[in-house]
Amino acid sequence: MNLKNLSVDASIPKLYQKAQEEGITTVFDRYEAQKPQCGFGLTGLCCRHCVQGPCRIDPFGDGPAAGICGATADVIVARNLLRQVAAGAAAHVDHAYDVLEVLEKIVEGSESYSVKDEEKLKQVANNLGVETQDKTKEQILKEIAQVIYTDFANSTPASMAYLKANSPQERFELWEKLGVLPRNPDREIREALHQTTMGMDADPVNLILKTLRLGLVDGFAGLKLATDLQDIIFGTPQPVVTESNLGVLKEDYVNIIVHGHVPLLSEKIVEWSRKLEEEARKVGAHGINLAGICCTGNEVLMRQGVPLATNFLAQELAIVTGAVDLMVVDVQCIMPSLAEIAACYHTRLVTTMPIVKIPGAEHVPFTAETADIASQQIVRMAIESYQKRNPAKVYIPKEKAKVVAGFSVEAIVSALSKLNPADPLKPLIDNIVAGNILGVVATVGCNNVKVKHDWFHVELVKELIKNNVLVVTTGCSAHALAKEGLMDPKAAELAGEGLRAVLTAIGTANDLGGPLPPVLHMGSCVDNSRIGDLVIAVANYLKVSPKDLPIAASAPEYQHEKALSIGTWAVAMGIMTHLGVVPPVLGSPKVTQILTKDAEELIGGKFYVETDPYNAAAGIIEHIKTKRAALNL
Repeated sequence: MNLKNLSVDASIPKLYQKAQEEGITTVFDRYEAQKPQCGFGLTGLCCRHCVQGPCRIDPFGDGPAAGICGATADVIVARNLLRQVAAGAAAHVDHAYDVLEVLEKIVEGSESYSVKDEEKLKQVANNLGVETQDKTKEQILKEIAQVIYTDFANSTPASMAYLKANSPQERFELWEKLGVLPRNPDREIREALHQTTMGMDADPVNLILKTLRLGLVDGFAGLKLATDLQDIIFGTPQPVVTESNLGVLKEDYVNIIVHGHVPLLSEKIVEWSRKLEEEARKVGAHGINLAGICCTGNEVLMRQGVPLATNFLAQELAIVTGAVDLMVVDVQCIMPSLAEIAACYHTRLVTTMPIVKIPGAEHVPFTAETADIASQQIVRMAIESYQKRNPAKVYIPKEKAKVVAGFSVEAIVSALSKLNPADPLKPLIDNIVAGNILGVVATVGCNNVKVKHDWFHVELVKELIKNNVLVVTTGCSAHALAKEGLMDPKAAELAGEGLRAVLTAIGTANDLGGPLPPVLHMGSCVDNSRIGDLVIAVANYLKVSPKDLPIAASAPEYQHEKALSIGTWAVAMGIMTHLGVVPPVLGSPKVTQILTKDAEELIGGKFYVETDPYNAAAGIIEHIKTKRAALNL
């Protein structure tokens, strides 16, 4: 394999070469072994929904034109897409529901968790119509939980209360007109699975409308719900300064990596790592060092300043450093191969959730009731593991970058208020109107082994900021941009003159002694809801629909079903959403046409597919200019 084509992160080729020398197979090797990948699957033309199959359609018209049951290419592609989006929504809704159950434990007097942000508690309550005056935190929490549980128990045609409370009126009315308003989130996921079984829906348009509905389930019963409740429990993020990349690992410390998505676990690991540092010193370590992978890394970065180790595609290589004493995981984006690789080192891999068990890993059950006991046990396991580390196998790359993160909507508004306390959004709007900020783009999503690691994220964003586009980011995209140094205020030098002036003015007003970074880290994948909140706030300020704003979203290297569900929610919000990897829909020209063209007329947003970052940047900028012209900007 050509190491130059592996990653733009200089630490990755070095660690990949170390893995090769030590006889370790990684995701990059397994991808090569899969080539050539199935063309029917890549275009969405393979159906395994019943045991008569698998069936496949010949895209060139020389072979089968329908599956055994008679399903056409349009039906198979639309059905497969709906199932993927339903699965992505299920992942985020399940995440949010776990946090909701902890909210209930706090009401019951949990000693492990508490309310850290009373202002956010009251804000959520007010949005839901829950009265807060003369009530205790526990009383407010109980009423909020009751409203949310009612959504999950809803057996009526009424739409979700959480969606209605947090949606722009114009969007809500459009979704109602299209018949895509979700009811009970669990019912919608169940119904989508039923609708896509053999012998059910054969109308691709109806299937795509259901896909939009599942995108809204993800956006409001997954993303928005999880972010709001996590802010209540753990606090709303404010700016922090830390570092990113595998160079954050420390040779003389007990190194623990938290990996996964839900901060219920990672926040507790942070807490007990700090409490048990003296135990680490007693065995010869200088202390305990934490680092994060994937979205749980983003969560503890935003609130605790814990450095980022790396993102999805390099998770195996973190263990290959030989310096990781323990990696603890919860849910989502966890490669089963981690256990096999950890077995080559002293590293202990610990699973914690009943729905994520990996042969070869150690399992420590983690619940709200056992959170403190389990976390102590896991940290002590890391301390024991440190004593077995083989120094001859340790290689920690030098690469790391400064990161300024923690840009929740509240933090952004607070920073802007230093320019205009009476009307904080006005400076942002004024600079967009003046053209100093051409527009705003959100880059989100994963890494995909089909794309040079981090390359698309980095090159796209450099092109955007050079053209005065402000970038906000979440998820593994945030990791990529952090590692590249684009969250260091010094990176403002790469921005266009207008954007750089705005970043400098805000940074100076906030006594930072320099500019803000040109890329604002807004959190984990569920925190895409923060981006949605910012979009809604700006749209409301201008008295326009979100679809009219000079904005776009991009998933440059997405790979997970969750990314498809997030993208569907963004399109439903009226946002053009770029995909840097071709989705499995090209086998149906009709479905492709609906998603990339017709959807814009129907709902205001659409998918835009472009596999070259420079062409993608040009297309996004052209879209932003079109939106500006329509607003007479």
